Amino acid sequence: MSTTARLNDLDVEAIKSLVAAIRTDPEKAQTTWRADVHWEGGFRTTASVREFSGLVSDEPPALAGSDLAPNPVEQLAAALGHCLAVGYVAALTAHDIEIRSLDVAVTGEIDLRPFLGVEPGHAGYRQLTAEARIDADADADTLRAIHEQVVVTSPVGTTLTQPVPVEVALVLPG
Repeated sequence: MSTTARLNDLDVEAIKSLVAAIRTDPEKAQTTWRADVHWEGGFRTTASVREFSGLVSDEPPALAGSDLAPNPVEQLAAALGHCLAVGYVAALTAHDIEIRSLDVAVTGEIDLRPFLGVEPGHAGYRQLTAEARIDADADADTLRAIHEQVVVTSPVGTTLTQPVPVEVALVLPG
């Protein structure tokens, strides 16, 4: 019989061990992530991440796509929601708080004119709004404090809210 303590379907000791290892050796906190994207035709692309393949992207019919998958901006909104959810689960679990339910909704609007070359301007989201609904074994003040911590420590949220250099290189055949 396993003696591993679990809370919110997480191995609590594994998380504590990771935190302790990073505190002891900060180099262990430095990570590199990669995604390889391949064009499939039309607006369909497929990404491979680590051993996972088949992360598909497409555009809806209103944008001349075949609507086989979420488009990149929807995936960006989802990435923010996923990252916030992971942050809430990690923080609540670290505080020994059981989660009954957790949902994050992310919405935003984009003006397509710059992307389509109709006129210059900002081609991305002008703003993203996330709404977290958490039902957990904690009082409102504790949930607010955890919420504030999660918002300022979300890697995706931080990437979206603080300028990050992006370099896109063109590699030609031959």
